[in-house]
Amino acid sequence: MSIESIQTALKKVNYPGFSRDIVSFGLVRSVDFVDGRAFVKLAITTSDPSIPNTLKSNVEAALAKLPSVKDSVVEIAVSAAKTPDTKADGKPAGLPGVRYTIAVASGKGGVGKSTLAVNLACALAQILSIEEPQKHVGLMDCDIYGPSIPLMIGLEGRPEIEGNNLIPMEKSGIKVMSMGFLVDDDTPVVWRGPMIMKTIQQFVQNVKWGELEVMVIDLPPGTGDAQLSLVQTIPISGSVLVTTPQIAATQIARKGGLMLTKVNVPILGVAENMSYLENTETGERTHIFGEGGGQKTAEALDTEFIGQIPLYPEIREGGDTGNPVVISHPTSSGAKVFRTIAGRLLEKLRSS
Repeated sequence: MSIESIQTALKKVNYPGFSRDIVSFGLVRSVDFVDGRAFVKLAITTSDPSIPNTLKSNVEAALAKLPSVKDSVVEIAVSAAKTPDTKADGKPAGLPGVRYTIAVASGKGGVGKSTLAVNLACALAQILSIEEPQKHVGLMDCDIYGPSIPLMIGLEGRPEIEGNNLIPMEKSGIKVMSMGFLVDDDTPVVWRGPMIMKTIQQFVQNVKWGELEVMVIDLPPGTGDAQLSLVQTIPISGSVLVTTPQIAATQIARKGGLMLTKVNVPILGVAENMSYLENTETGERTHIFGEGGGQKTAEALDTEFIGQIPLYPEIREGGDTGNPVVISHPTSSGAKVFRTIAGRLLEKLRSS
């Protein structure tokens, strides 16, 4: 029995709640095979006591399918993940200076997750500028493979460096960091799990964010490296799940929500994007992608349905031109929806 055969078997073992295997996540520390016995050592970071036992059982089951393996020894080194406990000043222990962190997630791409993240950050900044002008907002783009935040918020160039830290770029009172600032527009990011994990850790630990009331985090679609890396690095105060009304989106959104709950991230609510097209003269609404999907998703996940975002041309134009609709058309129906969602999320965070 070769070591490669055992490693191949381990690639069929997914981390509980995720679609990525333990090998690509970089969790396998060593593999050996002696006299019919397979030896596997893993190293994981989690605060969920069920994860190590589940992993051990799944690895043993995968190894048992190999004809030459008569027995197996699986050792798992567990490091405690940071939990959402707060310090005396109310700030999360994992990201000094930041009081609340909101992860914007989706099960699939193309539902407008980054659009929501950008406008949510802008809406939060507007609300805080009126209520508490001394408090600020951050926007962390963790969509490593497809960073679109720089385009949508209208930022170009490279961040400055101060010592070992990057200085986030700023727009409309929002501090922003994205992989899009660090690679050329035509350079694809072709990385495996450990590199993704390291980059997200650097966005947290080596960026001079300063004092922030809220950090909005734009996650990539799906359930993989970035999501696991983030929840292992900092406590997430809550998440927003973005979907569109049709079944093809809501079914996957529900899976994305279940993944978040498995890693102990509370879901603050579900937002439905591209909900309807409204006739500006008659007020009649046409539900192009169906109706009720966001509400059903929220009910299935036992959370709140926090808003319907219309098919509004200025929302798309704002994303393409780097001038979000919340700023470019602040009195529009689209901007009002984003501000309503932002206000509701802020209320839920402060009351939790």
